Amino acid sequence: MLDLCASEWVKRHPSAVAPRLRLLCLPHAGGSAAFFHSWGRQFGDDVEVLVARYPGRHDRIGDPVVTTMDGLADQLCAALRGFTDLPLAIFGHSMGASLGYETALRLWRRYGVRVSALLVSGRTPPDVADDTLPDPDDVDAVLAEVRRLGGTDAGLLDDPDLRELVLPALLADFKVVHGYPPRECVALPSPVVAYLGDADPDVGAELMRGWSRASSVDFSLTVLPGDHFYLVGQRDRLVRDVRARLDALRAGL
Repeated sequence: MLDLCASEWVKRHPSAVAPRLRLLCLPHAGGSAAFFHSWGRQFGDDVEVLVARYPGRHDRIGDPVVTTMDGLADQLCAALRGFTDLPLAIFGHSMGASLGYETALRLWRRYGVRVSALLVSGRTPPDVADDTLPDPDDVDAVLAEVRRLGGTDAGLLDDPDLRELVLPALLADFKVVHGYPPRECVALPSPVVAYLGDADPDVGAELMRGWSRASSVDFSLTVLPGDHFYLVGQRDRLVRDVRARLDALRAGL
């Protein structure tokens, strides 16, 4: 039986039959579990999709926000212990990619759990500094950055009431990313798959290839049309690619 910590941190999209594999999705800075709602039943009847529920938003609106990457990864890793009875793959976009790496690293080092695959999207590798980030204490600069990058969440900022509701979590996430300095890129015993929009204003293909250093097994890069939030307009193509990779993983079980 899953504990309360797990239910707080993880939203489950149950599979149609007994699952053989799980896919954990990690949203971007300012994002929520709702961003991956449409992914719930896209990967086969025996794949259970999990989505991280960061504190300070939606049904966790009253929970204290977390402002460091290590704090997020520590709490998420502990919550995932109840889900490691089956093979687990991780997909993270932007901040979620860094969180995915840190979570996979902790699962391996602390519990001997090797994730089946780490899928990272639109984010610099752990050993490269991100010099595009605004000061997280400068509210106007953070709001301007969210509008610049776009995505489905940017529209919330135009409504004063909604903006005040989402602002604490948004600022907390920018503190998480801003306070995540370059560190040694440990090669995980798992394949790493990188995804990128070809018009991403901050992350190019060469930078994304640096994620190869995060795997001792295998690395591949897929570039799709679009900007930083290419995965909105290219959702179907991205989902098909991820599904093909999960199919290959399940074939080896």
